[in-house]
Amino acid sequence: MGCYDCCMRCLGGVPYCSLVATLLCFSGIALFCGCGHQALTETERLIETYFARNLQDYITLAYIIQYFQYVIYGLASFFFLYCIMLLAEGFYTSSAARQTFGEFRSTMCGRCLSSSFIVMTYGLAALWMLVFALSALPVYFLYNMTSTCNTIDVLTETPASINQLCVDARQYGLLPWNAVPGKACGMTLSAVCKTREYQMTYTLYVAAFAGAGITVLALVHCTLHLAANQAYLRKLRHDMREESRSYDLYGRLQRDRGGTLCSPYHTNSSDIS
Repeated sequence: MGCYDCCMRCLGGVPYCSLVATLLCFSGIALFCGCGHQALTETERLIETYFARNLQDYITLAYIIQYFQYVIYGLASFFFLYCIMLLAEGFYTSSAARQTFGEFRSTMCGRCLSSSFIVMTYGLAALWMLVFALSALPVYFLYNMTSTCNTIDVLTETPASINQLCVDARQYGLLPWNAVPGKACGMTLSAVCKTREYQMTYTLYVAAFAGAGITVLALVHCTLHLAANQAYLRKLRHDMREESRSYDLYGRLQRDRGGTLCSPYHTNSSDIS
């Protein structure tokens, strides 16, 4: 076998669908975990600087942010290993690997393992749809805050109206109702929106939201690919079973007739009309 044939055989054994799903999942998890972790840190800094003066007012929020950051560490580690396992499953069940190593998934252990991956990936996709929806909440909050700031910039000639435009962090459950000041109004709010910390926080939350969406897309893609592989191999096993049954029937008929039964298949290509 020449070098070209070896390269074509190796490229033919690459599970491109699994590879694309793995790269999408890695990208989405990296965006969500990296940007989400930093966005939570910047959120705590914004609340501490502009919305709360007493440590006791945002100490609960600080603990929640720290808890979510630890959850992000766990998610990043888990999905790193899980994506590698999915990619290995895709490589091992590719057509070239089946020709080289045999039909692993035709065994009971292989079928159970493949079915387990489908169920786990489907469950993770459903869970990440919930994460995707929840990650839209901070984006919605900051979008409303940005819209209010834009309205303040337009109404700069009427200070009385400007002071009535506020963003209250207590309404969103970020702070208790007795927190002081708990809200930012007028030109103070406009100044907050123009800070580097606010712009970075907004961008990071949008990136984390996009990362969650990419992860959902990757998990759904992977689930469909695994289910299609399972259906294809089930059909292949059924066809092989039918072919084996036909050969067994032909062998029994040939023995019963003393070996005089002719084969229904052409043995010479020139006989085929």
